[in-house]
Amino acid sequence: MRVSVPGLPQAILSAQSSAQKISPSEAIIRLAEFIGKGDVAVLTGAGVSVDSGIRAYRGNDGRYMNPNYQPIFYHELIDPTEKGHLFRQRYWLRSYLGYPSVRDALPNTTHFALAALQHTSHIRRLITQNVDGLHQKALKQKAGHHWGPARLQNEVLELHGTLHRVHCRRGHAVDRDTFQDWLSATNPRWQEFSDELERTSSKPRTNPDGDVDVEHMGISYSDFVVPDCPSCSMEDHENKIHKPEVIFFGESIPQHIKHRSFIDVERCDKLLLIGTTLATYSAFRLLKHALELKKPVMLLNVGPTRADGIPGVDKIDIASGAVMREVARAIMCGVSSFLVVATNATNPRGTQAHENSIVKDMLESGIVNPPSDDR
Repeated sequence: MRVSVPGLPQAILSAQSSAQKISPSEAIIRLAEFIGKGDVAVLTGAGVSVDSGIRAYRGNDGRYMNPNYQPIFYHELIDPTEKGHLFRQRYWLRSYLGYPSVRDALPNTTHFALAALQHTSHIRRLITQNVDGLHQKALKQKAGHHWGPARLQNEVLELHGTLHRVHCRRGHAVDRDTFQDWLSATNPRWQEFSDELERTSSKPRTNPDGDVDVEHMGISYSDFVVPDCPSCSMEDHENKIHKPEVIFFGESIPQHIKHRSFIDVERCDKLLLIGTTLATYSAFRLLKHALELKKPVMLLNVGPTRADGIPGVDKIDIASGAVMREVARAIMCGVSSFLVVATNATNPRGTQAHENSIVKDMLESGIVNPPSDDR
């Protein structure tokens, strides 16, 4: 089986950017007009979570920041042979050490700006490629009594799954924190090692999927124990094959998720892409679908993307964290009056943002803590 890690074509990486260089204030007005006039669906990628301290796969040049990146593929993780067991030891040790960074990550200003726009129904459909759960965390943190599980599931679609749940080969599911406890109980030495990393703030480089690079530390996976599934044991089955509810390279997206993502695009008037290079086809085909349906498309991303040069895509080359909070404020007060209101200290910056305490809190919240280059 031949499976490759998706990337951007060399022709795109080598080409000059087609995005016109504009100021943040111009970008804010254009984005606010795009979102504020019509039913908009939003598709987010790893770039949205960078300010939360979660490293993106690719840098501003569109290339993988770790050129030696070697993910575990789906067929390797579920392989029932001894070779598959070795792959699972590698995956689960790296994920065991990396998951706490994703679990403890906090929503940033972009997450909260999008949450405010969802809460006020300016954005009705949000599709995310991210598996970190930060969009949901932003909504629950500030408006949890309005955003129960059913509404979150209806209005936030996790295209590539989530790190926060695990299931065994026979379908028994468990939340990730419980699975982390199982891993700690069967690997006390590694729990001590993980605790030491936390105490010394020596956290290894963490990818958006919670996987970490530990080879340079001279670590061997040979003594890492992947526990049996307790539910399978109660049914007299031995089963050590577990998988996070994340779509791995080489794995198909469930048909109901794929169908829902197409329906979300079909039901919107416009599509806004934020923080994504569209390197994975599961995201790129949603762009293609929107264009086939003649829907306006805007892309907010720093650096090359798979959409560069495609007619019908209006690209803004600016980081989302630099503009999205002000975009939300502009929409709340009406785009036409934004420039006047924003420069008048005696007026509130946004009618809904001023009158709605939840929205006001959202637009004053969010960390800005991007990972350093050496982490």
